[in-house]
Amino acid sequence: MLQHLLESALRQTMNRLVRPVLNPTVPVPLQRRIVRQAYRSSIPPKGAKFEATTVGGIPVTRTSFSIKPPGAVLYLHGGGYIIGSSSTHRGITGHLAKTSNCSIVTPDYRLAPEFPFPAALDDAEACWNGLLEQGLKPEQIAVAGDSAGGGLAVALAMRLRDKQQPLPASLTVFSPWVDLTQEQLYEPECEPVLQPSWTSKAAKLYAGKESLSNPLISPVFGDLSGLPPLLIQVGSQEILLNDAERLAEAANRQDVEARLEIYNSLWHVFQVHSGQLDRATKAMETAGEHIKRHLAG
Repeated sequence: MLQHLLESALRQTMNRLVRPVLNPTVPVPLQRRIVRQAYRSSIPPKGAKFEATTVGGIPVTRTSFSIKPPGAVLYLHGGGYIIGSSSTHRGITGHLAKTSNCSIVTPDYRLAPEFPFPAALDDAEACWNGLLEQGLKPEQIAVAGDSAGGGLAVALAMRLRDKQQPLPASLTVFSPWVDLTQEQLYEPECEPVLQPSWTSKAAKLYAGKESLSNPLISPVFGDLSGLPPLLIQVGSQEILLNDAERLAEAANRQDVEARLEIYNSLWHVFQVHSGQLDRATKAMETAGEHIKRHLAG
């Protein structure tokens, strides 16, 4: 009963405080400031440690929970490619560090509209290469991300494969945004976080002069063959449900080991409530197990 009430309260909070900010009429700099404050409600677990540093020339936050992590997770934060940072995602990365036993490296990749595509992808690749230069093997690195960061994680794996570079051990994506054309958005009865008008504007700001159907912008249109094992988590109350389902279908069709988990009555990137909401905590534990299972020992 208490968890049901908490879910309802969190849903209302997102709908009243976050959704109105994610509006195309709100200036992007103001969105960034407000979201930075709003994400303070996403609380990392006790014992999580955060270090500001650089990897591959990219500013990152390194999150750790265990003393000797067996590997690393390159975590790409969400925010429609226009907002968000490693600081806003400390709750998620803290809990993922705990459940995966890994060091979580979250780059502050360049954002649109100041830096449109392919800036974010270039920065993600530079950070990947930086982890390799630090001595980690590809099979000791997983890649994960939420929302736009989920799409970016898949795009990074595609680019590495196309360059015939070693691939990460696994991919984990929360509410991935993988079709920026928005031609097949889901229409839930309740969507407490995202507005199609906001994601539409963010997509155009990120793509710049590139086509929205470019596979490195909208990975669902690309060749997914050869990608590492993929875990997809999504809520039923979000416009990106179809994105997640289509990504899973395309991956399975192309012989990628992919698992889709749909969490009924939960919303976009509900994992931010790990440590508060039992189902979010359980989802994060599942994500951690996926990463550990595929990481080289």
